[in-house]
Formats: sequence, C-alpha cells, structure tokens
Amino acid sequence: MTGHDSRGKANTGYDPRGKANRALLVGVSEYDNTAPPDGVPGDLPAVKHNLNQLAQALRHGGVFGDREIAVCRSPDQVTFGRELWTATKEAEGVLLLYFAGHGAIPNAGDELFLQMRNARVVAGGHAVFPGAETFSTVQAVLAASPARRIVIVLDCCFAGNAAWIRPDPRDKRRVLLLMSVQANHRIDAGDPETPTPFTTELVALLKEGGDVSFRALADGLRARMAAAGHRTVRGDAWEPESRVEPGEDVLLAAGAKGIDGSAGPAPGLGPGAVPGSVPGPGAVPGSGPAPGPGPGPGPAPGPGVVRRALTRPVRLLGAVGGAGRALVRGIVGIADSLVPGPEPGGWARRLVVGAAVLLVLAAGGFGVHQLTDRPDGPPSCAPPLELRVLTDPDLEPTVRAAADAYLTSGDNTTGEGCRLSGITVYSAGAADAVTALRKQTRAWQEPPDDDTNPQRDVGPQPDVWIPGSPADAARVTAGQDTDAVAELDADEEPIAYSPIVLAVPQDLAADARDERTGPPLTRMIDALRARDASARVRRPDPEHTDTGLLATIGLYRGTGDTAPELRRAEDRVAQTGPPAPTAAELLCSLPDDDAVDNRTAALVPEFLLSSGVGCDSARRTPRMAQYPGDVPGLEPLFVRVRWQGADRDRADRDRAADGFRRWLTGEGGRAAFARDGFRAADGDRALLDTKADGVLHAPSPLTESAGRDAMEASLEGYKGANGPGRVLFLLDGSGSMAGQWEGPSGGPGLLKQSLGGLGERDEYAVWEVSGTGGDTYEPLLPFGRHTRGEAERTVDREARVRDAEADPLGALLAALDAMRQRGAEDERPGLIVFVTDDEDVGALSGDRFGDLLVLARAVDVPVAMVSLKGGACDEGKPDAQVSEASGGRCVDADEDLGAALHDEVARIGTGEA
Repeated sequence: MTGHDSRGKANTGYDPRGKANRALLVGVSEYDNTAPPDGVPGDLPAVKHNLNQLAQALRHGGVFGDREIAVCRSPDQVTFGRELWTATKEAEGVLLLYFAGHGAIPNAGDELFLQMRNARVVAGGHAVFPGAETFSTVQAVLAASPARRIVIVLDCCFAGNAAWIRPDPRDKRRVLLLMSVQANHRIDAGDPETPTPFTTELVALLKEGGDVSFRALADGLRARMAAAGHRTVRGDAWEPESRVEPGEDVLLAAGAKGIDGSAGPAPGLGPGAVPGSVPGPGAVPGSGPAPGPGPGPGPAPGPGVVRRALTRPVRLLGAVGGAGRALVRGIVGIADSLVPGPEPGGWARRLVVGAAVLLVLAAGGFGVHQLTDRPDGPPSCAPPLELRVLTDPDLEPTVRAAADAYLTSGDNTTGEGCRLSGITVYSAGAADAVTALRKQTRAWQEPPDDDTNPQRDVGPQPDVWIPGSPADAARVTAGQDTDAVAELDADEEPIAYSPIVLAVPQDLAADARDERTGPPLTRMIDALRARDASARVRRPDPEHTDTGLLATIGLYRGTGDTAPELRRAEDRVAQTGPPAPTAAELLCSLPDDDAVDNRTAALVPEFLLSSGVGCDSARRTPRMAQYPGDVPGLEPLFVRVRWQGADRDRADRDRAADGFRRWLTGEGGRAAFARDGFRAADGDRALLDTKADGVLHAPSPLTESAGRDAMEASLEGYKGANGPGRVLFLLDGSGSMAGQWEGPSGGPGLLKQSLGGLGERDEYAVWEVSGTGGDTYEPLLPFGRHTRGEAERTVDREARVRDAEADPLGALLAALDAMRQRGAEDERPGLIVFVTDDEDVGALSGDRFGDLLVLARAVDVPVAMVSLKGGACDEGKPDAQVSEASGGRCVDADEDLGAALHDEVARIGTGEA
C-alpha cells in the first residue's frame, strides 16, 4: 500500500503535473421526480456543499488548474453524458470523475445506476431506472480518453457495487476507483447544511497539505470514517472501498499548504464550469432504492466515442447487442460493395463501421451486455428474470455472442413475444473463480473484510459457470469447504472443444505434418529455435485463463517439481514484463513490434486463428497452427450454481438456467461455437465450421482432457517457479541526480514503488552508486528479507545525493559478481535493477565495457536498466546493450517508469503481481 515517508512525502506513483488534467465534479442535489410511486427518495441538499468544497480543495491542490475543474450541478442524463465526453476528450494526464447523488442497483446487484436529475424508478418484479446512467457505460466512456490515469470517486448508496464492473483488461491498470461505501449498503446524506459524511472526510484529507496520492487518500478515508464511527443505514460499520491494480497510484494533490476548511463557498460556476450545467445544489448518496435491471436510454455518443469508433470499430461491436451487431454488419456489407479499395480494413470501411456503431449506440444506449425486453414486443411484457453467467476470459466473447443469439431466439420467447430470461455474461481470472467457489462462497455472500472479497475480485454470485475445462469443476467439488453455501451441478459432457496450439509465424513454421501434430510441446519449441535462434514463445497468464494453465501442463511434462527444474521449463516462454492476461490480448500485443511479431510463436486456443481477434493493428504476421501432443485443449462446460438462501425465485431461476443449457448444448449453441472456430466436443473432434485458415482440419492425435491433479500441480508449480527471488537494487547517487531525487518519479521514489513486487520470502539489497572514497558503491541495505516499511525507512534515512560522479561500469561488474556468488548457493531467480539519470553513461565504453557484456551473458541474471532520461534505451545505446546481453529489460523516461519497474520486480518476487 502507499504510505508516507519519514519526511511527509507521499509515494504517489504517476505524477500528472505538466499534463492537461481534467476533473469533472457531478453532484445531483435536486431531483425532478420525488413523489411516489416512481420518484427517487428525495432531494439531497448536502450535495451542493460537496461540490463547492471539493472544487476549492482541488484548486489549491496544485494538480488541477482552475480551468481544468468543471462543476456540473444537478444535470439530467443527457447533459451528464455530454459533459462526461467533453472531459474525456480533453484529459491527457489524469482524468477525475466525482459523482454524488442517488445510486440504485438491480436485484442481482451486478450493475450500479447513477441517478441524474430526471431519474425515475419503475417498480415491479425488477426495478428499472430511466433517467439514470449505468456505471458500466460511464466506465467505458472514460476508458476512451487518452488520459494516463482515470480516477473515479463515487459518493452514493451502493457505491461498492461498482467494483464488480471491471474495466476492459487493457484499461485496468489506469483506472482507479474510490467508493464511499461497501457493496449492497445504503448511506445517509447527513446534515443538509454540511457536505455528506464521506465527502467531508475526502475534502479534509485534500486540505491537510503535503502530497496526497490516490492510495493514501483511500487509506486515510477508511481510517477517518472508522474513527468517526459512521454507520450505514442497516447499522453496519461504514467502510469506504477502493479498486486499484498493484503498484498503481497517482498524485492528486501536490505539496499544497493546508487551507482553511471553513473558507467561503466557491462561486457557482467558476472558470472550469461546464456550459449548460444546471445551477443549484450538487448531489450525494441518500437512502436510494434497492433493485432493478434495465438501463435507461443513453445519451448520444460524444467525440471520445467517435474517435474510438473510427479507429477501433471491431472492438466496439462488443458494446452492442446481437440485433445491433446484425444491423452494423448489414451496413458494412453495403459498404464493402460500394467503397472501392483493396484493403478490407481501410479508412473508408472503418469510417462506415464507426458510423454504423454510433447509430446503434445512439439509438439504444451502449456498454451494458443485458437484453431484458424485446424492443418490438408488447408493452405489457414484464422484465424477465436475469441470469448471471461467469466464464473464462478467453471464452467470454464466444459465450457473450451465444447469449445474444439465445436471447433473441424462439426458445427464449413466449407466445406473446415476451422474453423468458435475460443474461449477463462476465468473466474473471480462472484461478480466482476456482478459489472463490471452492473456499470463499460464504465470503461471496457477505465479504468479511477487504482482503477476501469475491464480490469485488470475481463479480456477482453466478447462476451459471462456464469454465475452460471440466477439470476446473472437479477441482472445486473435490476441495470445496464443508460449509460451502454454493452447490455445483456440472454437465457430464463439454459444450465444444478447441485445442491449444503453438501459433507459429508462417516463415518459421514446420513443414512436415508429423512435425506439426503430435510432438511434445518442449520438443516443438526446441525445434522452432533450431530453425531460428532468435525465435521466442509466449503464453498467456496461467493464473488468469485456462489457456495459459493448459499450456503449462505441457511445458512441465517430464520435469521434476523442484523450483530450479520448473524455472528451466519457464525459460522456454520467458519474456520481459508480465504475461498477457488472455490469449486474445497476447495475439493483439505482438503486432506492436514487427520484429517481435515475425519471430514469436504464441500458445493460444485454435479457435482464435479462425475467428480472429479485434486488435488496434489491422496487420499482423500470418500464423500456422502446430498441435503439441501433450497439451490438453479448452473444453467449456456448463455448470449450474445454486446458492443457499436464494429460495424466493429458485424454481424460476432453475427453469431459466435449464432453458439456456438446453439451447447452448444443442444446435443453437453448436452454431454459435461453430462461428467462432470451435470443434465438436466428442468423436474425432471435427471442426464445426470447415472454413478455417492456418489450421489442420483433422490433426491427430488430439490430447485427452486435462486432469484435475495435473491442473492443480501445474498451477502450484507456476507459482513456485517464480519465487522466492533475489533482487539487487543499484541507485545512482551522483551529484547530477540532485534534480531527479525528490518525489515519486525520482530515483528513491521509483525504487520504493517497486518494493510492492517483493514478498516476505524474497531477499534483496540496496546499493547506492557513486565514486566517493574510491568505492563504486555503498551498501544501504544488506542482502536479506526486509519488510517494505523497514526498507523504505532505510532508503529515506541513508540515501542521499553525493558530491561525486558515479562509476556505473564498476558497480555493475560488482553487482553481477555478487549475484553470481549468491546464485552458486541456490538457484533462486535473480534480478539487478539500476536506477540512473545516465549522466555518467560515458563510462560504459571501452574494453571494460566489453568485459561487462561478456560477464552479463555468463552470469544469467537479468539486468533492468531504468533511466530517468528519455531515449536511453534506443537501439545501440549502452543501457540497451547491458539489458540485452543479460536478458533483462531497458526502460527510460519515454515509458511509465513506475509501472514498468514494478512489473519487472514482481516477475522475480512473490509480492504483488
């Protein structure tokens, strides 16, 4: 966690100063509809004070300028949408959205509705909320911004339910979410003459002075709310929550002097005010209504979404439902016949696709994958029961498309044209889902603390689980707690099948059929490298998706279970930085660098080579599938999940789940999986659709299903192969570092941020590099196990800029020698990190530099060169040569140094990943 050092400085991660930052403060204190039966609970006069005081605190914080703060008072839904897109388009550094007002949730609790001035509540079996904006829509629009960090602060009832709505995996590292209260809780707005309780404490922390980071703010709010003894409406302790990726943080106030919290209110609409906003009070939570799905109509798309639609139309297709996608594809078909040009993905076609998507979005809202009632059906149709379907991340697009098709099919429609059920499809990390269903079902119903919270980490309690392998269901049932409150009923046969293949660039692929199918994975990798010594292999994260774990089963075949043997197996798929979370993201990341794309094979499900993936890059290296004989394939399985205590609609929910299961395992589901390139689950596992490129139509033999024990052993082996580790930090302390010393982006600040990647079993040391007294370095922290607090205090106390030049060459030689000696005692994974401003980079030259490169290749310990100077990692530069020779990574000021360094350390350590 982020804290404060001994001098009061905050470890704040990304520093957005100097960029174009934006803060949009939205408060709904006055509502048009407050009378029964369809009104919101009432006005929220306290919220107008929230906006005034928060705007004042941010103006004095030194991060947001006067004209970068927009205040939006009691907007209706359309006004809110317009101003949200304006802020999204303009932000480059940090984009902050604050919302205070009524919040509402459906019965499932799997969506949060932010109720604007024109909000209503339509009562019934399920409540719906016209005039409210879904949090998933808000989050999707914010993600279209070029901002480096996106901060969302919610002060409303049920704010904690927003944690279940995960951002796109590509955006999750830059989205930081602060919620006023835990999930499924209502809160009181407090005295009408003062700000709401949560925002009172928020403003007080921002006004205290000094640097304030997101993490420090979240920690401080939890402490202050607990100390004040605030309670939710149901009488439980009122606990603010946050969602932030490990190692991520952002500066929100910078060294401002404390200001008087009693200062007069800021003028109504100051320099940063939003044009067209409604003057009057702002908004915050109150005793908002409880349940109901069904988003209200969305506002028209704004510039940020236009830009995204024109550049990434394929990805935006996922934002509309099945009927919307059919309309878009129809328009695109016309475009293909009318727009000339040799390239199907050309600018003209993208323009038409983007326009088509925007038309659909404008007509029906976007960003929420829920279909509840037929738009052309009778107006008397009641909102249908909503099924929650949890699946593996690699399967989510296919399951989502299948759900679209089912919802509009006759199997899900009454004779009167009404829907029988709705479906919400979401995914979570495979290992997290298995752990939650096996060991945390009670915590899923009622999270005991912030550390164990499946509602936040996985999502809402599922009615249906579709894992990537039957072995996942077996792992849960075999190891489930005796007091579990979830019962699993798994089908006996999978829905479909897709082998895990080695997708090799065509120029490097094996020619002979007996080389393309059958050999073990490790032999295939070795043969690939024999054909091209520069070839590399990558695999998605084994903890996040079953694809990565199934590939790991083959990778570990024939090895022992000791850490050194497992690490040698891992060397075959080693890469700089963390692995891609999913197979689709892996294939999308390769074209970012043509040289990498041309010589890197990827372990992915075969169906992705047929159905393709929606990436930013339209051009990528063609690939051929090779079929390892010892890697099990993906076999999605339908698993019904029943929860104790959920008896009120058990019969209806069983009927809805059974209907979806019959359709999914029958011809309807077969057609949906065929379109995406899957194979039959039985017989000779033939392709369901024979139109496929780069794959073998009948590879033989195809591997048997994964075993429960093999999955467990491979996951434990993967975790054990990556730790405990040993890291030696070198911190440049020469005189030239004086201007690069203080703050989160300075040398010590970067080093301290990276410590989150180390755990209690890891061993590390810190040396300061300078030429004082004839020595090349001075040990600040000896090799050993240290707590993060202890290490940070030592660095704060001992590290200082010296009046001397550094000797980077001598320090690196000494560091490599020290790591070699320690590596002789054991085979821990190791890493050397050198944080420098490169002022003395001229020393990395001559014969001794050649000796350094030879030693770096021999010691087999990667060196991460972290330069505070831009361009230091360009090809041929000394830093780049050191990292390349050692097999390490070079990062400079042209990248996000904090995130990159944390990732490198986390690969070696056992702390935050």
